[in-house]
Amino acid sequence: MKDNQAIDRHLVKRVLEGDTYAFETIITCTQGLVIHIVYKMIENQQDREDLIQEIYLKAYHRLSSFKFKSQLSTWIGAISYNTCINFLEKRKIPIVQMDGDEDNELGNLADPNLTRFVANETDSHMLSKERSQILQAEMEKLSPLYKTLITLFHKEELSYDEISKITGLPIGTLKSYLFRARRVLRDNLLNRYNKEDL
Repeated sequence: MKDNQAIDRHLVKRVLEGDTYAFETIITCTQGLVIHIVYKMIENQQDREDLIQEIYLKAYHRLSSFKFKSQLSTWIGAISYNTCINFLEKRKIPIVQMDGDEDNELGNLADPNLTRFVANETDSHMLSKERSQILQAEMEKLSPLYKTLITLFHKEELSYDEISKITGLPIGTLKSYLFRARRVLRDNLLNRYNKEDL
Protein backbone atom coordinates (compact mmCIF):
# COMPACT_ATOMS: atom_id res chain seq x y z
CA MET A 1 0.00 0.00 0.00
CA LYS A 2 2.85 2.41 0.90
CA ASP A 3 4.61 1.56 -2.38
CA ASN A 4 1.38 2.21 -4.30
CA GLN A 5 0.92 5.53 -2.53
CA ALA A 6 4.49 6.57 -3.37
CA ILE A 7 3.88 5.69 -7.03
CA ASP A 8 0.56 7.59 -6.96
CA ARG A 9 2.23 10.68 -5.44
CA HIS A 10 5.01 10.56 -8.01
CA LEU A 11 2.60 10.23 -10.96
CA VAL A 12 0.26 12.97 -9.71
CA LYS A 13 3.21 15.33 -9.13
CA ARG A 14 4.49 14.72 -12.66
CA VAL A 15 1.04 15.28 -14.22
CA LEU A 16 0.57 18.51 -12.28
CA GLU A 17 3.97 19.64 -13.54
CA GLY A 18 2.74 19.14 -17.11
CA ASP A 19 4.02 15.64 -17.92
CA THR A 20 1.35 14.17 -20.22
CA TYR A 21 3.13 10.81 -20.36
CA ALA A 22 2.55 10.44 -16.62
CA PHE A 23 -1.19 10.75 -17.18
CA GLU A 24 -0.97 8.12 -19.92
CA THR A 25 0.63 5.87 -17.28
CA ILE A 26 -2.28 6.57 -14.93
CA ILE A 27 -4.72 5.62 -17.71
CA THR A 28 -2.81 2.41 -18.44
CA CYS A 29 -2.80 1.46 -14.74
CA THR A 30 -6.49 2.18 -14.15
CA GLN A 31 -8.23 1.42 -17.45
CA GLY A 32 -9.02 -2.19 -16.49
CA LEU A 33 -11.01 -1.03 -13.46
CA VAL A 34 -12.67 1.82 -15.38
CA ILE A 35 -13.68 -0.49 -18.24
CA HIS A 36 -15.08 -3.07 -15.81
CA ILE A 37 -17.26 -0.44 -14.13
CA VAL A 38 -18.43 1.28 -17.32
CA TYR A 39 -19.09 -1.94 -19.24
CA LYS A 40 -21.12 -3.44 -16.40
CA MET A 41 -23.21 -0.31 -15.86
CA ILE A 42 -23.71 0.93 -19.42
CA GLU A 43 -25.05 -1.18 -22.30
CA ASN A 44 -24.54 0.98 -25.40
CA GLN A 45 -21.01 0.81 -26.86
CA GLN A 46 -20.91 4.44 -28.03
CA ASP A 47 -22.11 5.64 -24.62
CA ARG A 48 -19.39 3.52 -22.99
CA GLU A 49 -16.66 5.08 -25.12
CA ASP A 50 -17.99 8.61 -24.50
CA LEU A 51 -18.19 8.02 -20.75
CA ILE A 52 -14.66 6.60 -20.52
CA GLN A 53 -13.38 9.77 -22.21
CA GLU A 54 -15.46 11.90 -19.84
CA ILE A 55 -14.15 9.98 -16.81
CA TYR A 56 -10.51 10.57 -17.71
CA LEU A 57 -11.16 14.22 -18.53
CA LYS A 58 -12.74 14.64 -15.09
CA ALA A 59 -9.84 12.80 -13.44
CA TYR A 60 -7.31 15.00 -15.25
CA HIS A 61 -9.04 18.26 -14.32
CA ARG A 62 -9.65 17.21 -10.70
CA LEU A 63 -6.22 15.69 -10.09
CA SER A 64 -5.02 18.69 -8.08
CA SER A 65 -7.84 18.02 -5.58
CA PHE A 66 -6.81 14.37 -5.00
CA LYS A 67 -5.91 14.07 -1.29
CA PHE A 68 -4.30 10.58 -1.26
CA LYS A 69 -6.86 9.29 1.25
CA SER A 70 -7.28 6.24 -0.98
CA GLN A 71 -5.37 4.73 -3.88
CA LEU A 72 -5.48 6.74 -7.09
CA SER A 73 -7.20 3.80 -8.83
CA THR A 74 -9.94 3.80 -6.17
CA TRP A 75 -10.45 7.55 -6.65
CA ILE A 76 -10.72 7.15 -10.43
CA GLY A 77 -13.02 4.17 -9.84
CA ALA A 78 -15.29 6.45 -7.80
CA ILE A 79 -15.33 9.02 -10.62
CA SER A 80 -16.23 6.21 -13.03
CA TYR A 81 -19.04 4.89 -10.85
CA ASN A 82 -20.54 8.34 -10.18
CA THR A 83 -20.31 9.33 -13.86
CA CYS A 84 -22.20 6.16 -14.81
CA ILE A 85 -24.80 6.66 -12.05
CA ASN A 86 -25.43 10.23 -13.25
CA PHE A 87 -25.77 9.00 -16.83
CA LEU A 88 -28.26 6.28 -15.84
CA GLU A 89 -30.29 8.67 -13.70
CA LYS A 90 -30.53 11.18 -16.55
CA ARG A 91 -31.77 8.39 -18.82
CA LYS A 92 -34.13 7.18 -16.05
CA ILE A 93 -32.60 3.69 -16.22
CA PRO A 94 -33.07 1.69 -12.98
CA ILE A 95 -29.76 1.14 -11.21
CA VAL A 96 -30.79 -1.73 -8.96
CA GLN A 97 -33.52 -4.35 -9.11
CA MET A 98 -35.64 -4.91 -6.03
CA ASP A 99 -36.95 -8.39 -5.43
CA GLY A 100 -39.36 -7.72 -2.58
CA ASP A 101 -37.35 -9.62 0.01
CA GLU A 102 -35.05 -6.96 1.35
CA ASP A 103 -35.40 -7.52 5.07
CA ASN A 104 -33.71 -10.88 5.07
CA GLU A 105 -30.47 -10.20 3.25
CA LEU A 106 -28.01 -9.57 6.06
CA GLY A 107 -29.25 -12.49 8.07
CA ASN A 108 -28.46 -14.82 5.17
CA LEU A 109 -25.10 -13.41 4.19
CA ALA A 110 -23.21 -16.24 5.82
CA ASP A 111 -25.18 -19.01 4.11
CA PRO A 112 -22.28 -21.36 3.23
CA ASN A 113 -24.10 -23.04 0.34
CA LEU A 114 -24.85 -19.73 -1.32
CA THR A 115 -21.35 -18.38 -0.80
CA ARG A 116 -19.79 -21.59 -2.12
CA PHE A 117 -22.12 -21.62 -5.13
CA VAL A 118 -21.37 -18.06 -6.14
CA ALA A 119 -17.66 -18.33 -5.42
CA ASN A 120 -17.46 -21.43 -7.60
CA GLU A 121 -19.57 -19.87 -10.33
CA THR A 122 -17.50 -16.69 -10.44
CA ASP A 123 -14.08 -18.35 -10.40
CA SER A 124 -13.24 -18.37 -14.09
CA HIS A 125 -10.25 -20.67 -13.56
CA MET A 126 -12.58 -23.45 -12.40
CA LEU A 127 -15.16 -23.03 -15.12
CA SER A 128 -15.22 -24.69 -18.49
CA LYS A 129 -15.58 -22.27 -21.39
CA GLU A 130 -19.25 -23.16 -21.78
CA ARG A 131 -20.05 -22.67 -18.09
CA SER A 132 -18.16 -19.40 -18.10
CA GLN A 133 -20.24 -18.19 -21.06
CA ILE A 134 -23.47 -19.23 -19.30
CA LEU A 135 -22.44 -17.30 -16.20
CA GLN A 136 -21.44 -14.24 -18.22
CA ALA A 137 -24.74 -14.25 -20.13
CA GLU A 138 -26.75 -14.43 -16.90
CA MET A 139 -24.62 -11.74 -15.26
CA GLU A 140 -25.39 -9.38 -18.13
CA LYS A 141 -29.10 -9.67 -17.26
CA LEU A 142 -28.55 -8.23 -13.77
CA SER A 143 -29.12 -4.57 -12.97
CA PRO A 144 -26.14 -2.20 -13.43
CA LEU A 145 -25.35 -2.03 -9.71
CA TYR A 146 -25.49 -5.80 -9.19
CA LYS A 147 -23.24 -6.48 -12.18
CA THR A 148 -20.77 -3.87 -10.99
CA LEU A 149 -20.58 -5.13 -7.40
CA ILE A 150 -20.08 -8.75 -8.43
CA THR A 151 -17.37 -7.68 -10.89
CA LEU A 152 -15.52 -5.47 -8.40
CA PHE A 153 -15.64 -8.10 -5.65
CA HIS A 154 -15.03 -11.30 -7.61
CA LYS A 155 -13.10 -10.21 -10.72
CA GLU A 156 -11.21 -7.13 -9.53
CA GLU A 157 -10.93 -8.77 -6.06
CA LEU A 158 -11.38 -5.44 -4.29
CA SER A 159 -12.10 -5.33 -0.57
CA TYR A 160 -15.42 -4.16 0.86
CA ASP A 161 -13.62 -1.00 1.98
CA GLU A 162 -12.33 -0.24 -1.53
CA ILE A 163 -15.73 -0.93 -3.13
CA SER A 164 -17.37 1.27 -0.49
CA LYS A 165 -15.00 4.12 -1.41
CA ILE A 166 -15.75 3.66 -5.11
CA THR A 167 -19.54 3.45 -4.79
CA GLY A 168 -20.11 5.60 -1.72
CA LEU A 169 -22.25 2.81 -0.25
CA PRO A 170 -21.87 2.01 3.47
CA ILE A 171 -20.25 -1.41 3.96
CA GLY A 172 -23.43 -2.90 5.48
CA THR A 173 -25.51 -1.76 2.50
CA LEU A 174 -22.81 -2.95 0.13
CA LYS A 175 -22.81 -6.44 1.69
CA SER A 176 -26.59 -6.55 1.46
CA TYR A 177 -26.58 -5.56 -2.22
CA LEU A 178 -23.78 -8.02 -2.98
CA PHE A 179 -25.68 -10.81 -1.28
CA ARG A 180 -28.82 -9.92 -3.21
CA ALA A 181 -26.88 -9.78 -6.49
CA ARG A 182 -25.43 -13.24 -5.88
CA ARG A 183 -28.83 -14.61 -4.95
CA VAL A 184 -30.51 -13.22 -8.07
CA LEU A 185 -27.68 -14.62 -10.19
CA ARG A 186 -27.91 -18.01 -8.49
CA ASP A 187 -31.70 -18.14 -8.83
CA ASN A 188 -31.53 -17.14 -12.49
CA LEU A 189 -28.94 -19.83 -13.18
CA LEU A 190 -30.90 -22.53 -11.37
CA ASN A 191 -34.18 -21.52 -13.00
CA ARG A 192 -32.71 -21.63 -16.47
CA TYR A 193 -30.30 -24.56 -16.25
CA ASN A 194 -30.20 -27.94 -14.55
CA LYS A 195 -27.79 -28.07 -11.63
CA GLU A 196 -25.84 -30.74 -13.51
CA ASP A 197 -25.27 -28.33 -16.42
CA LEU A 198 -23.53 -25.89 -14.09
